[in-house]
Amino acid sequence: MKSVEIDGIGMTSRRTRERLIRRLARQGIKSQSILDAMCSVPRHLFLDEALAHRAYEDTALPIGHNQTLSQPYIVANMTQTLLDFGGEINSGMGKVLEVGTGSGYQTAVLASLVKKVYSVERIRPLQELARQRLTRLGFQNVRLRLCDGTMGWSQEAPFDGIMVTAAPTDIPLELLQQLSPKGGRLVIPVGEREVQDLVLVTRQGDDYHRRVLEAVRFVPLLSGIVR
Repeated sequence: MKSVEIDGIGMTSRRTRERLIRRLARQGIKSQSILDAMCSVPRHLFLDEALAHRAYEDTALPIGHNQTLSQPYIVANMTQTLLDFGGEINSGMGKVLEVGTGSGYQTAVLASLVKKVYSVERIRPLQELARQRLTRLGFQNVRLRLCDGTMGWSQEAPFDGIMVTAAPTDIPLELLQQLSPKGGRLVIPVGEREVQDLVLVTRQGDDYHRRVLEAVRFVPLLSGIVR
């Protein structure tokens, strides 16, 4: 891909992107590795061209099929919650499962930080677009699968981390079971459409510690495949 496409121009320029990164730092994103990853991943390339000029606003944007690209703060905060330990990225986070590939933007941010990302999506057209974007940007440590996200990806478990980008009313048992028993971490929004909390679950052996982090608003986590 040409560097001018990645760097952008005008409202998609690197200078605009850097302003967003400074705003995220003021909002409490402390990990420099995460800020660097979000600065390097061109969010405007994960949106339709008509919305690209809004890519570096701190807001959620539609990507079709009643799905959204989460606002940058949420992407950064969920990534920091999953990977960050006291200001340092967990370099041992080798395998991460993402439930809800969507546009592929969060996938790209994760792939910039961990060894391997396994990402599942239930809507085929979204998955196909995400695959094209990730390939064009040269990511080689991502595996994609079309499937019911509530079931995770049991064949590749256990995972050091699991991130879910849509909200179930209750945490699926399958995802808990696919966490590594050696400190596996799950970041997931949970609740009804109007009332949701971002939750961190940490597994040690057969014990699961659950901590509520903050109120959020995500699309619901649905089962079934859309072809």
